[in-house]
Amino acid sequence: MSRARELILKAKKSIFSDKIGNNPSIFKGEGYDFVELRDYQIGDDIRKIDWNITAKSGKPYVKLFQEERELNVVSVALLSGSVYFGSKRMKQDLIGEIVSILGLSAVKNMDIFSSFIFAENSFLYNKPSKRDFAVEKGVQDILTFDPVGKSIDTQFVLKTIMEKVKRKSLIFLISDFYHLPELKFLAKKSEVVAIIVRDRYEENPPSFGSATLVDSESGSRVYGNFGDGSKYHQQVIEHDKKLFAEFKKRGVRYIKIYTDQKPLRELRKFFG
Repeated sequence: MSRARELILKAKKSIFSDKIGNNPSIFKGEGYDFVELRDYQIGDDIRKIDWNITAKSGKPYVKLFQEERELNVVSVALLSGSVYFGSKRMKQDLIGEIVSILGLSAVKNMDIFSSFIFAENSFLYNKPSKRDFAVEKGVQDILTFDPVGKSIDTQFVLKTIMEKVKRKSLIFLISDFYHLPELKFLAKKSEVVAIIVRDRYEENPPSFGSATLVDSESGSRVYGNFGDGSKYHQQVIEHDKKLFAEFKKRGVRYIKIYTDQKPLRELRKFFG
């Protein structure tokens, strides 16, 4: 059985089970669904008048609506070389599981789900669907993708999403975010949620003496004594301060999930 199929079955067992599947969705819909009729009142939108009932009854009636659940859910996986890392599990594998959870949650609610993978100046795109096979295809694409030696062109990512995603959507950007994205225009058009995927060892590395390190994006090598990881740890803290400030400025909600955590539990807590 492929790893993608394993993740899909694992997510299905959790999301569609009687115990968990009867819980509310991890995200809520927008739009409108018909509920009932009432008498027309001055100032009501005439486009909401039910002309059939009005003709039969002899007096005007309007339709009342409530929020419906259907969403346009979009996952965007940014697969630079840095996701090819993990002490407990690979960050790339965790991203695949997160996409399986988001996709199947959308399918369960009869929402529309589509997915992207970005690296360098190219992308893979799975078109909108309400079928679980589309989710599995998106997960399979993530797990079989080779990110080593690749970086992220944030301008290309945002330009492509703006062109491909026409309607207002719930967009999940999934990455380790060791870059600072400019989300001004995307956050104005859609609701954006950032899912930061990290490994605890990369944020706070242990002391391990002299070693040669290879940059998984550029391929460059650095030799040195890494007996004290506190300096690097502080750099990560400063980077994340800037990252969180950008998210806050653009009204982007965010969550950080580590490779040793259970993503479904963390996502439920976040949306709850």
